[in-house]
Amino acid sequence: MDIKPIFFLLLLSFSTSFGQILKKEIPDKLVVLTFDDAPASHYSHVAPLLKEYGFGATFFVCEFPPNYKDSTLYMNWRQMKELHQMGFEIANHTRTHANVSKLSKDSFFNELSYIEDKCDSLQINTPLNFAYPGYGLDEEVLDHLANKNYRFARAGGKRTYNPLEDHPYLIPSWAPDAHNEEEIMEAIESAKNGHITVLTFHGVPDLEHPWVTVPEELFKKYMDFLKENEYQVLSLIALEAFISVQEAHHKLKPDFSKRLKN
Repeated sequence: MDIKPIFFLLLLSFSTSFGQILKKEIPDKLVVLTFDDAPASHYSHVAPLLKEYGFGATFFVCEFPPNYKDSTLYMNWRQMKELHQMGFEIANHTRTHANVSKLSKDSFFNELSYIEDKCDSLQINTPLNFAYPGYGLDEEVLDHLANKNYRFARAGGKRTYNPLEDHPYLIPSWAPDAHNEEEIMEAIESAKNGHITVLTFHGVPDLEHPWVTVPEELFKKYMDFLKENEYQVLSLIALEAFISVQEAHHKLKPDFSKRLKN
């Protein structure tokens, strides 16, 4: 019995099935910039530089306790709205930067809804993407994200995002800090062969959380490298131009066995 036709049909079936996840081929040098926790430097330093370079980005906002009202440390909602008006994506990081693995279902709903309602009241687009605070994961929250029509959810993991393997609610990323420049440069250069590099920045600088701070000169070095080497730099929501989220949710099962914590 000649198994070649059978193998070809199986291969074709596999290719067609997973090909539906992609609306178009993932190009090399595709990088997604995300920014967490709403520190003041996102407004004062990060956003103007991104606009100068023509880069997209997603800002995952929250009201980080206890000092979120201190404008020297964190953005206020007026500034977050200005980021939205500048064309950046405003997305959901829970109200209080809450570890979702430690929340009840109702508490998670309230944390998520607060950011949604705040955006609605300020005429900011309804958040469609979510980032896990502290990379705390909980399988039960995935259904709630789906019920509220969230597209993507970003975690940690220190690896590239493969849309044909990684569930849209378990997108891995790297987190730059003041001491891992070599690792981040390698991560950026890993954006090839259908893989997307997602970066999770915190403050530039982050005054209240120095262990995740990125100095301004190092941040600019990364942005210069991306610009000079003609990387395509997008927000997370912009990946919908390449990925059929509905197909990905349907065909890919969440795999919590992969390392997703930094």
